[in-house]
Amino acid sequence: MKILALSDEVVERLYNLCTGGHFQDIELILGCGDLPYPYLENIVSFLNVPLFYVPGNHDPIYNPQDVKSYVEGGSNLDLKLVRYKKFLIGGLGGSILYRPDGTNQYTQTESYLRAFQFLPRLMLNKMNYGRALDILITHSPPYGIHDEESQAHQGLKAINWLLRVAKPRYHLHGHTHFQRRNLSLSETINGQTKIVNIFPYNIIEVVH
Repeated sequence: MKILALSDEVVERLYNLCTGGHFQDIELILGCGDLPYPYLENIVSFLNVPLFYVPGNHDPIYNPQDVKSYVEGGSNLDLKLVRYKKFLIGGLGGSILYRPDGTNQYTQTESYLRAFQFLPRLMLNKMNYGRALDILITHSPPYGIHDEESQAHQGLKAINWLLRVAKPRYHLHGHTHFQRRNLSLSETINGQTKIVNIFPYNIIEVVH
């Protein structure tokens, strides 16, 4: 399955690529945060495939009564697990807390408490499918992997815990802005997980 993963920066050239048929084999869109929701809605309209996304620290707090707080035609995967075409996909939004009034920002402890909510479903997946998770999408990188020294771009330790517990084959994230050409910085193998910083977009081919 080919996935178009997006985060953090609008790339208007994607509109031409979409309408030009360059992404005709894309089966799923994954959003890793900090993108204008109309942009994601346009990509969904062009490709006509499902979108799962997590909010970033520059995105609004989700409110089902406010259409500006979610992507129409997409599914907010924050703190949720889904099964799509036999792939088990989970999402954890937000970043480290770096501003008292910041949205979708959490302390390391708060992030752990959020991540712990996955445990019952991960255990159920393990019982039903023999594995807990295939793909994890987050906005933040893990702590010490693809993150930066600045407070705003420090990774979340709860993600490291999720990777150890769930052992997904792929972890896709945004938030830190490595250039796509520098694959040595944007892709890391951690145990059995391939961690990819997908900024600003990347095409990932996953095999069941």
